[in-house]
Amino acid sequence: MERRRRDYRVERQLLDQEQLEELGRWGPAPRARWWRTSLQCSRARARALLLQHLPVVAWLPRYPVRQWLLGDLLSGLSVAIMQLPQGLAYALLAGLPPVFGLYSSFYPVFIYFLFGTSRHISVGTFAVMSVMVGSVTEALAPDEAFMQGVNSTVNVTARELYRVQVASSLSVLVGLFQVGLGLVHFGFVVTYLSEPLVRGYTTAAAVQVFVSQLKYVFGLQLSSFSGPLSLIYTLLDVCWKLRQSVVGAVVTAAVAGLVLVAVKLLNDKLRRHLPLPLPGELLTLIGATAISYGVGLQHRFGVDVVGSIPAGLVPPVAPSPQLFASLVGNAFAIAVVGFAIAISLGKIFALKHGYRVDSNQELVALGLSNLIGGIFQCFPVSCSMSRSLVQESAGGNTQVAGAVSSLFILIIILKLGELFQDLPKAVLAAIIIVNLKGMLLQFRDICSLWRANRVDLLIWLVTFVATILLNLDLGLAVAVAFSLLLVVVRTQRPHYSVLGQIPDTDVYRDVAEYAEAREVPGVKVFRSSATVYFANADLYSDALKQRCGVDVDHLISRKRKLLRKQELKLKRLRKEKAQKQATASTGTSVPIDVNTSDGAIKSQDEDGPKAQQVNMEQELAEPAASGQEGAQAPEGCTLKSLGLPPPAFHSLVLDLGALSFVDTVCIKSLKNIFRDFREVEVEVYMAGCQAPVVTQLEAGHFFDASITKQHLFASVHDAVLFALRHPRSGPVSPVLVTKL
Repeated sequence: MERRRRDYRVERQLLDQEQLEELGRWGPAPRARWWRTSLQCSRARARALLLQHLPVVAWLPRYPVRQWLLGDLLSGLSVAIMQLPQGLAYALLAGLPPVFGLYSSFYPVFIYFLFGTSRHISVGTFAVMSVMVGSVTEALAPDEAFMQGVNSTVNVTARELYRVQVASSLSVLVGLFQVGLGLVHFGFVVTYLSEPLVRGYTTAAAVQVFVSQLKYVFGLQLSSFSGPLSLIYTLLDVCWKLRQSVVGAVVTAAVAGLVLVAVKLLNDKLRRHLPLPLPGELLTLIGATAISYGVGLQHRFGVDVVGSIPAGLVPPVAPSPQLFASLVGNAFAIAVVGFAIAISLGKIFALKHGYRVDSNQELVALGLSNLIGGIFQCFPVSCSMSRSLVQESAGGNTQVAGAVSSLFILIIILKLGELFQDLPKAVLAAIIIVNLKGMLLQFRDICSLWRANRVDLLIWLVTFVATILLNLDLGLAVAVAFSLLLVVVRTQRPHYSVLGQIPDTDVYRDVAEYAEAREVPGVKVFRSSATVYFANADLYSDALKQRCGVDVDHLISRKRKLLRKQELKLKRLRKEKAQKQATASTGTSVPIDVNTSDGAIKSQDEDGPKAQQVNMEQELAEPAASGQEGAQAPEGCTLKSLGLPPPAFHSLVLDLGALSFVDTVCIKSLKNIFRDFREVEVEVYMAGCQAPVVTQLEAGHFFDASITKQHLFASVHDAVLFALRHPRSGPVSPVLVTKL
């Protein structure tokens, strides 16, 4: 059945800004003082603050034990077994004894379980953070400072104790920075990490992790590189020493990788039949440890294993405040980089699983993890991408997996460390590389972004290349700076359009995009797709004058030139008139010949001062007649009287609906637009301004005697109708107004 078309007719009053404010009783809403709100104390407010700053109280009582507990247990065990060798290795990168890497895998993880908001990231030791810490410890505690005078040997014990003190003090200072930034809501910086930036950054980080695991896959002893181009140097070093590869390590990594891939494929095929996915990582680690112990991979085939782990914990130690002055700069950089890495991965998993991550609370959680961990002689930690991928892919649903992993690390530190001393590092490298599959598949974003949005593709590529070449810390800074620069460039080059009316509607659209849109005769409607501010105010004015089809500046220049000529001419005529009048008033005698005939006397009278005065008055009357009041006020001459072609429209409507704010440059530009177009006999109106923009215009003293709120209208249609009913020059057909 065909739908019956109904014609609706809506009649309402035209509203300018003054009428709108009077009708709606516009005014600032009463606001309570912020300190009164912040100091209010109630049970509900105390509960809200507790849930905000201690998130575990909110989600742990509602934890679905039957659905999630087994997955979290298996995920926590898998992550803990990964944390064991990574903690040992990353502690060496930090220039500390290996056991302190296990401490850094226990205390901070449990603290984040209490205060964190991400369900899937794995907090603990991380390669980039360890390298940054290592650069600080080696700079403040070099080997040369601990040389013994007798044999010129290094006092290793004293050096390690001082480096541990430096690293723990650095961790406390990093924690103080992060907690402070979180309390002042510095987490807003995460809004500048767009999805293409995060995906490009994590893809580059996956490449970094992949390259860092090659030395374990091939059993190589590589040099340590840090700073820009460290990835390139490491890759070249791997290629140079590839002939020294340990065959047993390559075979072990290959077998472990094949087993992991097979288990993942089996889980995908049997997903509907299995209540829980098979813990491939855990089974692989247990089997690899058993085979390594039974066969003797280290002694017979030279496969590198984890090695022994000292038992026991160390007591808490207060940080050294004397070191804070030399650690402030590095501590702030490590705090920002650590937060950026954690929140980037947190956003990835949050988008994938449909929950939100509170960036400010994440700062507080990481800060408390580093602060309390530093007291227990841990070094600064962040989120590890490889462990986070394992935690998520192994079935982890909440930070219960993190708590399980930290407790398992505690058991390893106290009692079970020696059971994993035969675990091959090549197996751990294989697990990490296999779990990088999801991140490495993000290379497909290049094709999709090429078709969808090439600006986002440019952000992705710049982020990836900068992170690969400059490392994770500098690469992220370059990516954020480039992204912000692109935002500025895109607001500087918005889409400018001239709007026309869709027939039989009050809707106005770009005449270049809508074939049926027609410009209203005598009225030009101009719109910008972005707000006008100091960076694009000149471009806005230039685009406006160009789209209007009138060279306003040239027309004003010609008008002023003609007016100056006319003014000079009038001054010259007035001066000559004054001189003639002065000559006539002096009573100059004229000799008379008595024999002169009456006709000669008559001729002399006509050529005298009286006749010249009449001719001068006629000359003065000509410009007055041609320019109406031009003889008395040259500035009042019209373009037509000066012989200049007037614009084809008498009114200009600026659609300012896209404005979100105005600055002083924008206000000056709008005033110049009013001045210039009024000088070429075009009245200017503005439409669609939001209330905050109107307030800012008032604060900037935009309105005066010549520009009032009667030039502001609620909609473009209201402004067009008013312009047609009150044209600056020339009659308007009432039929056209009625039709609109």
